[in-house]
Amino acid sequence: MRLALFQMTSGICAADNAAAIADAMQEAKDGGAHALLTPEMALVLDRDRARADVRREQEYPEVAMLQEQAKKTGLWLHLGLPVAHGDKRRNRTLVINPEGTVVARYDKIHLFDVDLASGESWRESNVYEGGSETIVVAMDDLQAGLSICYDIRFPALYRALAEGGADVLTIPAAFTVPTGRAHWHILARARAIETGCFVAACAQFGEHEDGRETYGHSLVVDPWGHILLDMQGQGGVGFADIDPKAIDRARGQVPALHNARPIAAAKACHAPHAN
Repeated sequence: MRLALFQMTSGICAADNAAAIADAMQEAKDGGAHALLTPEMALVLDRDRARADVRREQEYPEVAMLQEQAKKTGLWLHLGLPVAHGDKRRNRTLVINPEGTVVARYDKIHLFDVDLASGESWRESNVYEGGSETIVVAMDDLQAGLSICYDIRFPALYRALAEGGADVLTIPAAFTVPTGRAHWHILARARAIETGCFVAACAQFGEHEDGRETYGHSLVVDPWGHILLDMQGQGGVGFADIDPKAIDRARGQVPALHNARPIAAAKACHAPHAN
């Protein structure tokens, strides 16, 4: 399967972002791709809670438009968007098949509540609530394990996805620049190596309309940890080919999933005091 990743600088207008995604889908189709992956919050990226146009999933006409574009292009689409959910929101990825049907939904489990040395402070839990379900979805002959951004720091999630049959781990993201420079490549490669899966991590980049700056560097990593695609700080569509035989080779050489054993919580041991 050939994957296309759309590295974009999403703004606050869903209609404008959707139009850019639709154009990217056509470019992906022309490039021989079977699927287009978009970043976290591709449809709307706005941290101003009072202004942000966040709706229930079925209330976005842009979702319906992109479902039609999936039918027109014959592509799978992974679409990142915020959705209203009760008094809060969910950070969601939709998987849309080439018939234009939403076949899977994943809501980000781990919420980004941090204070960075740069002075940036993020409290995602003030506005969002986390999901609870791990999702593996069949895309033709490829099994995709779904996650979003900050999830990348929690390896137990990816082991669960791999044990659930995932061949490729999708990690749409909007990483900050400081954390991206420090950890993005290392974390993506680690998740690939420890699971024997491909990692496809499509990222936001650049200076956004809501004032934030994101790191970019959309990546595709093979199961041995080799980087097949790094889009660095450039927008547009990038391509990478997924060879399922690489999964068997990596897991055959280092059968970490097979060799893993249940681990209990560590016990604190204290040496006796000398008399």
